[in-house]
Amino acid sequence: MNSELSAIIESLIFTADSALSTDRICDLLTEFERGEVKSALSGLVEYHQGRGGGFELIEVAGGWQFRTRPAFHSYITRHIKTRAAKFSQSALETLAIVAYRQPLTRAEVEHLRGVDCGGVLKTLLEKHLVRILGKKDIPGRPLIYGTSKEFLEVFGLKDLKSLPTLREIQALGEQPKFERQEELQLEPDKVIPMESYLPFE
Repeated sequence: MNSELSAIIESLIFTADSALSTDRICDLLTEFERGEVKSALSGLVEYHQGRGGGFELIEVAGGWQFRTRPAFHSYITRHIKTRAAKFSQSALETLAIVAYRQPLTRAEVEHLRGVDCGGVLKTLLEKHLVRILGKKDIPGRPLIYGTSKEFLEVFGLKDLKSLPTLREIQALGEQPKFERQEELQLEPDKVIPMESYLPFE
């Protein structure tokens, strides 16, 4: 691995305002081959994972970014004392619809939610979580909405394919299933009915 190239890439990613894509890094480093850049990036990911430090290099929002390890979140919030972004139920529902069904119009969002979403969409646009993709080629030419790069960064997603599936979301709400297991008999001559050990019934 080219140590100088790795150091250069580290400095570029470290000073970037947002996730830096592989294409952008290659555009900035024309004196290096694309293969060298990709190899250096892979090496940096492995290095930061292996060292077990306070931050890691991850691929998010179509680019590369240094992020603190999730395990240290509670310690970091003690220091920076910032509140986590809070979303209303209506904002979360609208954002979820846009994320999973994009591209779509305001009327399509409102049809799925069953209520007016103009104010919520405006808020999501102001927070840069949703963006306007263009206009739909139908009468009235309504605006088409989709999620933004900032949406991927806020939720720590590499791309839209990283969104959890409906099956994964449903699994979060399922109650754990307890299996019956036979009790070990401490006294060989004394047989105790298994049912007496089941407080769940």
